Amino acid sequence: QVQLVESGGGLVQAGGSLRLSCTASGDTNCISGMYWYRQTTGEERGLVAGVSSGGEPKYADSVKSRFTVSRDNAKNTLDLQMNNLKPEDTAVYYCKITSTWCPHYRGKGTLVTVSS
Repeated sequence: QVQLVESGGGLVQAGGSLRLSCTASGDTNCISGMYWYRQTTGEERGLVAGVSSGGEPKYADSVKSRFTVSRDNAKNTLDLQMNNLKPEDTAVYYCKITSTWCPHYRGKGTLVTVSS
């Protein structure tokens, strides 16, 4: 099993910044990619950003130039630096892994609220 714990969410005004962190533990050898998703009430969970097993970053168009994702394989962490936050960024942010032989575990999420 892989356990994922997210942290860093909170309340921020529009234009502000937050940094989210995801720490993986357990059977981390099975992790390929690590990604951030977000979900608002009534909507499907959507990809925000992440890093593949090959180290390639990936971003949703809506966050490009504002968010920066970074991964530390030695520490099994995935960080998301979010700048110039907008009210539409308000959501629960989840960390999720991909793997060729483990389930695609995800964490419990951390809430980001951006006030206008």
